[in-house]
Amino acid sequence: MNNQMAYLIGMILGNGEIQRNKRDTTITIEIPHKNLKDDDGLEVSVYVKSSLADIRNVIEPLIGHSIPITQTKRATKISFTKSNEDYTMREILRFIGNGVHHSTMTMNDDLFNITTDEKKELLRGVADVTGYIRRSNMAYGREGQHRVYIEIPGNWQFVIDIANMLKTLGIPIQTMDFGHPNFRDSNLKKYNEGKPNYWKKEHQVKIWANEFLPIGFNIVHKQRALEKYAEELLEYMDENKTHKFYWEKPVRIRKKEKHPMENDASLPLKIRGKHYDSWTDLAKDLGYAE
Repeated sequence: MNNQMAYLIGMILGNGEIQRNKRDTTITIEIPHKNLKDDDGLEVSVYVKSSLADIRNVIEPLIGHSIPITQTKRATKISFTKSNEDYTMREILRFIGNGVHHSTMTMNDDLFNITTDEKKELLRGVADVTGYIRRSNMAYGREGQHRVYIEIPGNWQFVIDIANMLKTLGIPIQTMDFGHPNFRDSNLKKYNEGKPNYWKKEHQVKIWANEFLPIGFNIVHKQRALEKYAEELLEYMDENKTHKFYWEKPVRIRKKEKHPMENDASLPLKIRGKHYDSWTDLAKDLGYAE
């Protein structure tokens, strides 16, 4: 393991896909352009393109050849193929739990034993492909309360893996918005409209902008926004208030209606059939706690 490998593993875990045949394995990583323009009205695709030189410099020495890149207005895709017997490929597959899609990949336990710098690079790789910071991410719409969102479709274990890796670095999570009926349809509005699966959305891990600075982004427009919004946040908030884990502060609990989909088969067994009024209780049951 080194910083470059950690960054690549993070990108794959965040938004990668594996296609494997008898001889070769192809890995494709997608960098979505969440919005076509950033908060300053500039083209996101241009910024991603300008960031690719740095990303190439990280990945290409690992795989031993140049990587083909395709880009549309909506996304940039990086892809490479190596022999199944190649050591680097075997290590990559081991570190991602041999998953074939980011929704099924898991962090190998060995990743929690890598160096501090390698953990930061891994999380930066995740953030580059599935992390976002925009003015609209302000907490409760309050001026200056800027946050980074890391969005994770469907993969419950990866949410907790990210949370626990951030914890090892002393970086608290402000809140988690789980794709769970008690949080994504807490008043049963969509269920009563005949949309029982409306709540099956991506999980969102939300981190105060200033707390995410030690991780940062390699994607130019994301890093620029992070620095700008972290500075702005500290004009409105004391950093002592942002640097708290949920178990270090009072939890405000608002009672939620029991939802008929709390027993849905897509929910992990350890939380299936349970009702949650607070994201902290759900996170604790899944393994993110003091």
